[in-house]
Amino acid sequence: MSALFVAYRGGDPQHGGWGPVGRLEHDGGLYRFCYTQGAATLPGFRPFPQMGDLSQVYESEELFPLFANRLLSPSRPEYEAFLRWGGFDPNNPPDPIAVLGVTEGIRQTDQVEVFPCPMPDADFCYVNKFFLHGVRWMHRAAQERINQLQPGEGLLVMPDPCNEYDPDAVAVRTSDTTDRLMIGYVPHYFARDIQHVLAACDPDFIQISVERVNRDAPMQQRLLCRVRSCWPEDLRPCSDLEFLPIPADMPSKCLA
Repeated sequence: MSALFVAYRGGDPQHGGWGPVGRLEHDGGLYRFCYTQGAATLPGFRPFPQMGDLSQVYESEELFPLFANRLLSPSRPEYEAFLRWGGFDPNNPPDPIAVLGVTEGIRQTDQVEVFPCPMPDADFCYVNKFFLHGVRWMHRAAQERINQLQPGEGLLVMPDPCNEYDPDAVAVRTSDTTDRLMIGYVPHYFARDIQHVLAACDPDFIQISVERVNRDAPMQQRLLCRVRSCWPEDLRPCSDLEFLPIPADMPSKCLA
C-alpha cells in the first residue's frame, strides 16, 4: 500500500497557512482518496472539484486528475531529468505515488501539496528525503552556495521559533565552520518531526546531508536532502486529529 497526505496551503498565514485535508492511497489496483478532519477545520479550504462530499471515499482505476496533473508527462523532453531530480531511475519509472511523495506535487498555480507520512525503516530509524523549501526567498549568496554543495555533504538544522509565518519552522544551514549560511527550510509538514528528533536523539545519531543538487531544476527542486536519525519511542507522525479520516467506513478503506 502506497499512501500520501494532501495538504492545502491557504489558511491563516500567521500559523503556517497550511494543513492536511486528505489522504491519497494506491493498493496496486485502485486509487482511493478521502478527506481528513483537517478539511473541516482549516480556514479557507473548499472541497476539490469533482470531490465535493467530505464524507465520501472516492475510488478510481486511474490516478485522479487533481494529482495526475502534478506529474510531468513522459512525452515531455525534460521527463527523464524530472525523475532524476527526485532520485529516481528514468529506466525504471516508479509508482506515480512515489514520485508525488518526493516532488510534493507542487504547482505554482494552486495551493495543494502532497507528502508521505514518515515510517521507521528496518533498523527502526527515522529516514526521510525532501526538497529544501524556501530556496527562492533566500539571498543570492545562499542560492549560489546551494549550487556548490556536493552529494553527501553534511547540513545543519535548527528550530526557528521566531519565524513570523510558522513558529514550528526548522531552518537548514551549511556546515561550514566559518560561515554557517542559512539556505532554506525543512518542509513544514516534517518540521515538528525534526524538532522532536533534535530534542530526543543524541546528536551523533542525527545525520542531515545533501542527497542531490539539481542545478538545472526549478528552485523548488534544486536541493534534495536526506535525514537519518534515531526514532524516538514517543514519535507518532501524522497522528493528530487533522490527519484522521472523516468517512465512517474508514476501517476498510483509506486507512490512516
